[in-house]
Amino acid sequence: MSLNTTPSGERVHIALFGKTNAGKSSIINALTNQEISIVSDVKGTTTDPVYKAIEILPIGPCMIIDTAGLDDESELGESRKKKSLEVLTKTNIALMVIDSTIGITENDKDIISKIKEKKIPIVCIFNKADEKSMTKEEIADIEKEISSPVVSVSALNKSGIDNLKGKIIELLPDDEDKFKLVGDLLSPGDIVVLVTPIDKAAPKGRLILPQQQTIRDIIESDAIAIVTKEHELRETLENLKKKPKLVITDSQVFLKASADTPKDIMLTSFSILQARYKGDLIELVKGVKVLESLEDGDNVLISEGCTHHRQCDDIGSVKIPRWVRQMTGKQINFEYSSGNTFTEDVKKYKLIIHCGGCMLNRMAMLSRIESAVKHEIPIVNYGVLIGYVQGILERALEPFPLVKEIYDNGDFI
Repeated sequence: MSLNTTPSGERVHIALFGKTNAGKSSIINALTNQEISIVSDVKGTTTDPVYKAIEILPIGPCMIIDTAGLDDESELGESRKKKSLEVLTKTNIALMVIDSTIGITENDKDIISKIKEKKIPIVCIFNKADEKSMTKEEIADIEKEISSPVVSVSALNKSGIDNLKGKIIELLPDDEDKFKLVGDLLSPGDIVVLVTPIDKAAPKGRLILPQQQTIRDIIESDAIAIVTKEHELRETLENLKKKPKLVITDSQVFLKASADTPKDIMLTSFSILQARYKGDLIELVKGVKVLESLEDGDNVLISEGCTHHRQCDDIGSVKIPRWVRQMTGKQINFEYSSGNTFTEDVKKYKLIIHCGGCMLNRMAMLSRIESAVKHEIPIVNYGVLIGYVQGILERALEPFPLVKEIYDNGDFI
């Protein structure tokens, strides 16, 4: 992956919902001007959610999600419906596709209501305008009824597609400046030293995604990024004529990086930056204190947002369980999840330990945190936990004064 490639977690996630044969796949093909989704008159052609990273002009990089029809009442159909609705946890904009020859049904209204409950922006698309067009008055009446924008399109002849793109652009999340990875901590000309051990899980010749994203954000902030490995950190700092504003390290070498970084230079980790950028750093810091109350037999979930080949000394399945057992002295029952699968039974766990979430979008990560908080289950991410068990979390939170104050005051779950 190059520094110019938009990762899936940074793309606007646009999901299409609706009954079978409403034309969801056809709408995707019309939106992207490509034959991306299979179109068929046979009901249920799309069975599981299908993800496709694509550039839609003039919207930009998107992740299009095509879901199965939501009107199949069979046992298998219920399973497909459940998977389709799970997509809402990562959806930035929902497109509700309605067959204009049938009109809006109670089932459609029920799905619209579920989308609105999640506070997800929605556009209702009345497809098949080539068979039955809608008047402006009809569109206005439906918009008033469902309190959402409505467009009439024909996926067949692509009429109304530009109008649909305009509605999507109006609903795009306006949070580019709010959720910077590190740029909001920097001023032009600041020096940032990145400690980047060569991760065994990274493909040969590449940095891992959080490192790439951080370098890009530093450069875009007109600051200076200096990259070094953990064994060269001390020499790197000694050779700099200007004191760095910040040292950012891989969490797995937190202890060495802390020892080699002078106390008057702020230090944090890629994972802690991801916790703030993608999730809720305050909640993830609050959750870490529960480590001290774990007991023999407690269930702890270790969850990762991606699937990767696990190495012999894997961070999630080997190192973190070892560090937790060493700190607590308890026999903990660790369970694991990865990729799009999180957990259906949050309440069974005493603690959830999550990765930085670099492959998830912000909405998906927040959904997982909110699910834990709702059931009063502490949740922490890799970087926060590693900093805590190694006794340097307080230092790692110095770049974030509000979060550090909560930590110092002991305001934990």
